[in-house]
Amino acid sequence: MLNIRPAAVAGAFYPAQAKALREMLSACFEAATPVQLEPTQHLKALIVPHAGYIYSGPIAASAYALLRPLRSLIRRVVLLGPVHRVWVPGLALPGVAAFETPLGQVPLDQAGIAAIADLPQVSISPAAHAEEHSLEVHLPFLQSVLDDFTLIPLAVGGATPEQVAQVLDRLWGGDETLIVVSSDLSHFLPYAEAKHTDAATANAILRLDHHLVGEQACGAHPINGLTLAAQRRGLVPSLLDLRNSGDTAGDRNRVVGYAAFALLETDHVTAHP
Repeated sequence: MLNIRPAAVAGAFYPAQAKALREMLSACFEAATPVQLEPTQHLKALIVPHAGYIYSGPIAASAYALLRPLRSLIRRVVLLGPVHRVWVPGLALPGVAAFETPLGQVPLDQAGIAAIADLPQVSISPAAHAEEHSLEVHLPFLQSVLDDFTLIPLAVGGATPEQVAQVLDRLWGGDETLIVVSSDLSHFLPYAEAKHTDAATANAILRLDHHLVGEQACGAHPINGLTLAAQRRGLVPSLLDLRNSGDTAGDRNRVVGYAAFALLETDHVTAHP
């Protein structure tokens, strides 16, 4: 078993050289839609797209820019993304000590991993993580906006909303813990149809509807678990950006949809029973 999970999609989804990667990250932040939270809003979770940076990077950056004021506060990131290559029935850990990108290594949070190890829906699958991009592409963004942090990376296959929410409840923590769910929206629809479909999906997420299907979002399973947990805890979702590859770097005949959301704890919201 490898002790470090090396970068698998550097040079494809994002630059493989650290200098070029930092330059591309800066360009993504410059192209991001600026968002500012109210003083009564406390960021707990993000939903962020995971395509190549030229396609979804600016949309992702609108979410990650919110972390800059929290860079020394957030010390642990729970990162969930869908599997694209190796199926797992529930949620899979990678069985390594660290993930590596061109910007350095991110250690895994062993205490958090131990806290969910007894759950029947949690397994260890190095194969599910080895070539998976849905988690990896977020790490350079996180490395650029946070100080030192640990990671709990979970590749999500056929997990139910309740199974995902149970894992999140164990890992919820306090202000030191950020939850990130990785997902794109519709795939390969014509531009106008995609805009209509993705707007409906975004509205469902804003309602904390935990019944999304894969045609709406490839990360439907982790999103559904997050929105179920968020509903129970009284979090308020906010749409940060909604675009598609036809708006960024692709043609408009077959596009992929991207959205970024923040899920916020507020001083005025009481958790649902």
